[in-house]
Amino acid sequence: MSYREELAEVLPLLGHRNWILVVDKAYPLQSSEGIQYINSGEDLIPALKSVLGLLSEASHVKPIVYLDKELSCMDDTLSPGCDQLKAELAQLTQGWDVHQILHDEVFAKLDAASKLFNVVVIKTESLIPYTSVFIELDCGYWSSDREQALRSKLASL
Repeated sequence: MSYREELAEVLPLLGHRNWILVVDKAYPLQSSEGIQYINSGEDLIPALKSVLGLLSEASHVKPIVYLDKELSCMDDTLSPGCDQLKAELAQLTQGWDVHQILHDEVFAKLDAASKLFNVVVIKTESLIPYTSVFIELDCGYWSSDREQALRSKLASL
C-alpha cells in the first residue's frame, strides 16, 4: 500500500487536534505510542503536495501549517537546494494558515499532542534541514469565532 493510500485510509479517522507531519529524512523515530510513521520514498514537495491535496478534499478538517522559524534564515550557502525548496514551499502553502515557530517549540507542541491525540508522520527523502512541515488539524466545519461565541453563552448560564 502506498503512503497516499495509507493516509487516505486514516484521514477520515483524524480530526481536531490530530497532526500530520511531512518531514525530512533525519526526522527522529519518536517513542510516543500515538505516533504512526509512513515512509513516502519521495522528496518533500511531492509528498506535501499529496498531503495538502487530500486535506483540501476533506470536509471535516482544515490544516494549520507550522514551519520551522530557522528555515527563514536558511539558504543555498548553508544547504544547497534550500532556496528552491523554500520558494516551492511558499507557493504550495499560499492561502493556507501558516505559522513559523522555533524547531524546539514544534517538538514541545507535538510531545503534548501525542500524549492524547494521534500524529501521522510522513517521512521523505529530503536532505535539507529545517524543511519539515507540521500540520495541526483543526475542525473544518467550526470556527474559533463560533467557539468563542458558544463559550460566552455558556459562561452566562
